[in-house]
Amino acid sequence: MTKDLKHAFWKQLADVRAGLLAADGERPVPMSPTPDEEATAIWFITAKGTAADRAASGGGEASFHVADSKAHLYANVFGTLTVVNDGRKLDEIWNAVAAAWFEDGRKDSSIQLVKFTPHEAEVWSGDGGASFLYEIAKANITGDTPDIGDHGRVIF
Repeated sequence: MTKDLKHAFWKQLADVRAGLLAADGERPVPMSPTPDEEATAIWFITAKGTAADRAASGGGEASFHVADSKAHLYANVFGTLTVVNDGRKLDEIWNAVAAAWFEDGRKDSSIQLVKFTPHEAEVWSGDGGASFLYEIAKANITGDTPDIGDHGRVIF
């Protein structure tokens, strides 16, 4: 299977509910991504004072790690975080997941929008479903390595 791995990454990331964001060497924490292929960005809604906010305030290095079998996407993504004070963008991506974390909802003063700008990623992308099961069964019969998707380095 061969496909445009960068485009597949963005398309499949749209189905990811959460991954682990590690900012400036701090411990990884679960975060819900909002991918924006056009802007080459992954948006996160966090609270002021969190590791993501602190790293973003200094333009810090970060990594985002995805292992989502439902989205058929596994990736280690590396880039930088920046703070973005854009109420329109925040309104655009605001959702029920974000609302659950803030007592005053969208009006909570501790909300901080951060932009993750990926530079490169290692991506494993598959189609899942019946083709995955077929490849596993075939590999068990033939002894060959299963072809369960594409893997490679993506430069953004």
